[in-house]
Amino acid sequence: MQQYSPPHPGAFIRRVYLESNALSSCEIATRLQVNPSTFNRLVNGKAGVSPLMALKLSKVLGRSPESWLAMQRNFDLWEVKLKTDLSGCESIKF
Repeated sequence: MQQYSPPHPGAFIRRVYLESNALSSCEIATRLQVNPSTFNRLVNGKAGVSPLMALKLSKVLGRSPESWLAMQRNFDLWEVKLKTDLSGCESIKF
């Protein structure tokens, strides 16, 4: 099991792209061709990266679409692991 909390893709975007390069959310939203509120929800961790958004992020910010989706998947799985009790689930012995 991972020992750390993977970053939400939005937090990663904020830290690596927005803050490091003094870019505005509105500028990125315009380049992504999405509403600024849509991008702000992503950056604030209120929305996740969809396959369509992964394609757009790849084109505008770089990295592969697969890496954006993997980052979202890792974050989602971590969150579920923290909240899920699997003690009642029994393994099948093969």
